[in-house]
Amino acid sequence: MRRPALASLLAATTALSLTFAAPSRAAEDAVVIPAPAMDTAPASGIQTAVIAGGCFWGVQGVFQHTAGVVNAVSGYAGGTKATADYQTVSSGRTGHAEAVEIKYDPKKISYGKILQIYFSVAHDPTQLNRQGPDVGTQYRSAVFTTSDEQKKVAEAYIAQLNGAKVFSKPIVTKVGALEAFYPAEAYHQDYLTLHPNQPYIAYNDLPKVENLKKLFADNYIEKPTLVSASKATN
Repeated sequence: MRRPALASLLAATTALSLTFAAPSRAAEDAVVIPAPAMDTAPASGIQTAVIAGGCFWGVQGVFQHTAGVVNAVSGYAGGTKATADYQTVSSGRTGHAEAVEIKYDPKKISYGKILQIYFSVAHDPTQLNRQGPDVGTQYRSAVFTTSDEQKKVAEAYIAQLNGAKVFSKPIVTKVGALEAFYPAEAYHQDYLTLHPNQPYIAYNDLPKVENLKKLFADNYIEKPTLVSASKATN
């Protein structure tokens, strides 16, 4: 079982959005976790983090509401350029994960804080090759690092969280070097903001943004930083 094909999902949205009411809780609850004991060194200039945690719609939406994030783009990581398209990735046989590339200002948010939000509210890191209703390696939990320092911080944080037993099960997130990131098709960008009444978004993803607002109030911004706005200003 995986997220329905986009065409079917859009058709269902038209019929259901008028009557659908968002439930009080998401498929996965947020977990209050400590900040990482180790973080990357202070840096200047825009930095990049790439993470995967299930459907990229919700992960992108969370970080578009995070202060210090300059841009968050949905895409694919872990496979080749030739297979970096939604239909092929959805087969689960490409090596790709649905991922989000986060460009951020390290003077406003650290890499460690991004990981804290990622593990706490953006997804459930204890689910292996799935996330909620979506099943397959393309929905795996993964951190694609862009430097040795990021790798050390991510691995140390996972060990810290497992040691503290803040989750009921061990974290299964894989940490590995980023080889390439491929932006997803245009219709996947800003999806949470553009389709807030869609049942999948309302049930699985909007509660993540609400949890960000509740648990990370100092890092939350009401107006999302959209890909479309970034393109308009470049």
